[in-house]
This record gives sequence, structure tokens and C-alpha cells, in this order.
Amino acid sequence: MAGEQRIALLIDCDNVSHNSIEGVLEELAKYGVVNVRHAHGDWNSPLLSGWIEKLHPNAIRPMQQFAFTKGKNATDSAMIIDAMDLLYSGNIDLFALMTSDSDFTPLVLRLLEGGFPVYGFGEQKTPRPFVDACSTFIYTEKLYYEEPVTDIPDDSSQVPRCRNELRSDTALVNLLRNAAEQSSEDDGWSLLGRVGHYMSNKSSFSSINYGYKKLGDLVRASELFSIEMRGNGTAMYIRDARKS
Repeated sequence: MAGEQRIALLIDCDNVSHNSIEGVLEELAKYGVVNVRHAHGDWNSPLLSGWIEKLHPNAIRPMQQFAFTKGKNATDSAMIIDAMDLLYSGNIDLFALMTSDSDFTPLVLRLLEGGFPVYGFGEQKTPRPFVDACSTFIYTEKLYYEEPVTDIPDDSSQVPRCRNELRSDTALVNLLRNAAEQSSEDDGWSLLGRVGHYMSNKSSFSSINYGYKKLGDLVRASELFSIEMRGNGTAMYIRDARKS
């Protein structure tokens, strides 16, 4: 385990579905070991029955927070306190917040100020301030292991976006082209790994939100770039197709 990042996953069970928890844990496993798994909520509430079934199979610790006042979300305060305790413990390298509530945006900013990357996981309804504040944000609908009980908007499907859909997304196109230009070498070609790193530093981008597990697959589908494989086919380099 030496050298692996220690990840704290904090879940706001009141504001996110349980259907994607396996997918979230699988995604976080790419970055390190999720040694803290806390699920916050009022476990007396029947609304969390779906989450109860997910706790033990995924080694998640339930954090009880009673709803003392009707209409007030006490879970938010408890989860923030939990995050700050972990922040000062010195035992965490990366935070993951699973919520669709933008009230946690100040918490994300505080964790970032402390030098911690923050990965966000929330539903399509998650407000932009929270999405944009995270180091990386992934919509949980993209990580469902099974069909949820409620209907999901059409754009939450895991079907990869086609060439025309990708190219019609002006924000995505500008982000890709700018990242490639800023990461380019003297010959005008950019190593895809550096492009992805630049995008992660600049935004909360994740190719998963577009239906692709890897950035390289999204780049190929967009046909925005010329592609050249180097290093015996192990390194992908790209260049704006308009310059070819």
C-alpha cells in the first residue's frame, strides 16, 4: 500500500442515490485506497432504506445525525465537522464528497486551500457552483450498476456521445483545444497525459460524463485532433486537426 493516496469518502445520503456507490468506489480505486467511508444521514428515516443495504457490503460506516428540527438539514453540519476533523488528522491525501447539495461548495474551497484534491460525485441536478469547485466532478448517473427506481434524464445515459454531439459542445471543444495548445511541444504535438493533467488543473472535467472511460477514446470520437502513437504505441500525441 506504500505510496498510494489515502482517500476519505464522505456521503450525504439525504441528497444522493445509493445506486451508484459501487461505481464511485470503483472510480476512486484508480487514485488510491478509500480507507475512510462515512455515510451521513438520519438512519431512522425510511428514505435511507436503500442506503442501509449498501453499508456492510461496501464497508461503509453509518454516521447518525438526528433531525432535531423539522425543515433543517443537520446532516450538512455533521458532515462538514467530519471533514474538518479528517483535514487536521494528517491521515488523508484526497477527499471525495458524494452529494448533490451546493451548500458544500465552501467546504470544497476550504479543502482545496488546505492542499487537498476534492473529487465530487453528484446527480445531474447538482448546481454548477459545486460542480465547478471540485477538482474533478462525475455525475453519479454515469456510474449506476443497475437501473435506478426513478426516471433519469436522457442526457444521463451511459451511451457515449457521438462525434457531432461532442463537437457541438462549445465549452468542451474550447477546453480540449486550449489544453492541447498549452501542453504542446516544439513540434506542435501534445502528449495526451499532459493534456489531461492540464484539463484537471483548470476544470472539473471528466470524460466519464461524456460516456467515455478514457480521455483518449473521447478525443478519437471527436475527430478534433490528428493522432500519432509514439513509444511503441504506448504514448498518444495529439495536434489540432485544423493545423494538419
